[in-house]
Amino acid sequence: MADELELLRGANPVPVDGPHFGEGPLDHRAERRLERLLHEDRRRRRIRLVPPLRGSTPRARLLWGLAATAVVLVIALDAVLGGASTPRAVAAPRPLAVHVPSVPVPLTEMVALADAAASGGSPGLRKGTHVQSWSLSLGDDVPPVTLPEERVVRWRADATHTELVVATDPRRPGRPVLTDEGDAPHLVADGHVISRTTYPPMWSDAPPEATPPHTAAALSAYLTEIARPQTDRGTAPLSTPELFDAVAELLDHWTLGAHESAALVRLFAEAEGLRPAGEVTDRLGRPGRAYVYDSGGVRRMLILEPRTGAVLGMEDTSTKDDPAYGLKAGDVMGYSAWMR
Repeated sequence: MADELELLRGANPVPVDGPHFGEGPLDHRAERRLERLLHEDRRRRRIRLVPPLRGSTPRARLLWGLAATAVVLVIALDAVLGGASTPRAVAAPRPLAVHVPSVPVPLTEMVALADAAASGGSPGLRKGTHVQSWSLSLGDDVPPVTLPEERVVRWRADATHTELVVATDPRRPGRPVLTDEGDAPHLVADGHVISRTTYPPMWSDAPPEATPPHTAAALSAYLTEIARPQTDRGTAPLSTPELFDAVAELLDHWTLGAHESAALVRLFAEAEGLRPAGEVTDRLGRPGRAYVYDSGGVRRMLILEPRTGAVLGMEDTSTKDDPAYGLKAGDVMGYSAWMR
């Protein structure tokens, strides 16, 4: 509904005159094919790229084995919804592009900026999250469906909390959004409420429900418990993919304060293989510093706020073609953009 969407965007509005992401409106051919797709009498089976973990969030740690086979099917959209000369009607967003020219800022410099920003003690840590995310949903013998959603979780003093999920796509403000709510792909209005839930009182002393610490060493142990929930976690430092996954789950539960963000930047500065890429504009039109990690044909991009080091978002893209699966370098596998 429009009212709910207005409340969500009021916290961090996407300007009407902000950058657009290039997909553009559908032509007549694409509209006809989309209409045929949405109304064909087929039995579909939904498969989510990033399934929820421990009943917590729809955006949990990435399943690398599933991702390699799931995301490749996004290319099938061209065959069903448009030909080689037809713009994609329902397709993955384009990968974020680093601005040229821009000067990459080392993470060590971001540590200093984050520490300086935290000296005043604000903003403070808050339980709950506000996140815009995109993921894939796949069906048998049908093309994948994009699922842009915005989710707000707010906690109350009595330990109850609410979760509001709406269908909305920052690439196309005000335009219908394709969703698979109810297991059948269909269009809904921008701001359509997918779910509105109130949960009973909940307490836990285990991450990510437990309060995150604000020192680098303690936060590292906290994130290790998220990444390795088994009893025997070992003493090896978190790998960079483990760090990305654990931080994503943390941010789907908590809105970090200045001190926690500063501690987190220190951990990223110590992560192996994470290198500065330059300046980007994120999915919500915000300026950010990009840092990338390449492994196994996947590039993981971390986007930090330039002055405070707070995490704005993460994005996963393919880095190489795979003719056997039709995978192309640059195909987006998923993203999340967090807001206060």
